[in-house]
Amino acid sequence: MPQTRYVLSKALEYRLRPLVVINKIDRPDARPQQALDEVFGLFIELGADDEQAEFPYIFTSAREGYATHAPDEPGRSMEPLFEMILAEIPGPQADVQAPLQMLVTTLDWSEYVGRIAIGRLHAGSLRAGEEVLAIKGEGRCLPGRAQAVFLFDKLGRIEVPKAEAGDIAAVVGLDNVEIGDTICHPLCPQALPRLEVEPPTLEMIFSVNTSPLAGRSGRYLTSRHLRDRLWRELERNVALRVRPLEGSDAFVVAGRGILHLGVLIETMRREGYELSVGKPRVITHQRHGIVEEPFETLVVEVPPERLGPVMELVGSRRGQLQTMQGRGSYQHLTFTIPARGLIGLRTRLLNATQGTAVMHHRFLGYRPQEGEIPGRANGVLVSTVRGRAVAFSLDGLQERAELFIAPGDEVYEGMIVGENSRAGDMNVNPTKEKKLTNIRAAGNDRNILLKPPRQLTLELALAYIEEDELVEVTPDAIRLRKAVLSEADRRRLARQRA
Repeated sequence: MPQTRYVLSKALEYRLRPLVVINKIDRPDARPQQALDEVFGLFIELGADDEQAEFPYIFTSAREGYATHAPDEPGRSMEPLFEMILAEIPGPQADVQAPLQMLVTTLDWSEYVGRIAIGRLHAGSLRAGEEVLAIKGEGRCLPGRAQAVFLFDKLGRIEVPKAEAGDIAAVVGLDNVEIGDTICHPLCPQALPRLEVEPPTLEMIFSVNTSPLAGRSGRYLTSRHLRDRLWRELERNVALRVRPLEGSDAFVVAGRGILHLGVLIETMRREGYELSVGKPRVITHQRHGIVEEPFETLVVEVPPERLGPVMELVGSRRGQLQTMQGRGSYQHLTFTIPARGLIGLRTRLLNATQGTAVMHHRFLGYRPQEGEIPGRANGVLVSTVRGRAVAFSLDGLQERAELFIAPGDEVYEGMIVGENSRAGDMNVNPTKEKKLTNIRAAGNDRNILLKPPRQLTLELALAYIEEDELVEVTPDAIRLRKAVLSEADRRRLARQRA
């Protein structure tokens, strides 16, 4: 029920009245009335008032394709669900006869037609080829022409000659439009309340993949490919910021959080790009000579018996408890926490509470910078040779570390192959084989039993690395490595810093 609890809590937060669909596939082991009673009881525990508690509901079976108001009488089609949606969800309040007003809420980009403005028509109508005005944030009005108008149909878009008030339309031909702009009639320039895109709070360094295994699976490898792809992303991803890093061929990419940038990296990986990504860092500002960093409001819902690990984890990351109240069988906690304290927190929180915690966060604002946040306590195992990992060598390493690789995996000098059980890095040789002789020794041979390696996803890898490490991202693998691969070069740099 954690997902249901989260959705209902958001409905209460925004004072909404939900429409509940009891799907047979979601609860195959529960009776329909029992499932409805559980949802109703959960909504009451969260603090719903009488009006919100009287929510409409319907029983469905997605596999068999029917919806019904009586769970004991199977329906024949999904029409009852569609009729309930039309009856319970109000349509858009729009005037077709009024002058055109359309608020741009998102952007898309095409190699053939350029920028595409997407939004809902609040009033009037828009025809293909019509002259319009785009009202910017500063009050400037830029004339333009809607060369084509599209409406959304299922998973695609279809071109139409006209869009009317209430429609969500995509307009082609306005190259300088931004999110928050109002597209209106030239003779009646009236702007709608503007949407503000929140500034980036986190940045990473994107660079080309320079490991010895580069080029094995990717198609786009050079800095030119990386630059062109990031510049194309700026056309549609308005919350993203990209600037070249001085003195190198790398780029500083800033976004709204580790999830925002992680989605971009995963998309590029699936498109065939290879790149190296540095440790995420928060973007700080200076105001009146004081360094400020972004803070977020963190909301955690957890059973009372798992409250201790939550308080310990959030407190160690400079989180401060604002409110705590009981909601049925859960405790509802609200914290203020620096944005850098959220990096890697979700995974640790789920592990500490055995998956029972539900957390979400939102941007709060900039505040004076807090002190240091504890980083990774343990060091890593760094390979000193290139080759393929051998079970004999990994068997000796697993006694003092947790491994990230399995026998047969290819490694290279400077690649991180495991986590040390102590602080400090340790250089190892995972390709070392057993010495063979022509003398048989009785009792020295034994079976090698290796623990399964820890599987690092992209999100976990980005939260795991330190300042001197990188995440190597390729279409078929995610590896950890040192920024400086050579062991001799790392020692020389350490002496220079000392």
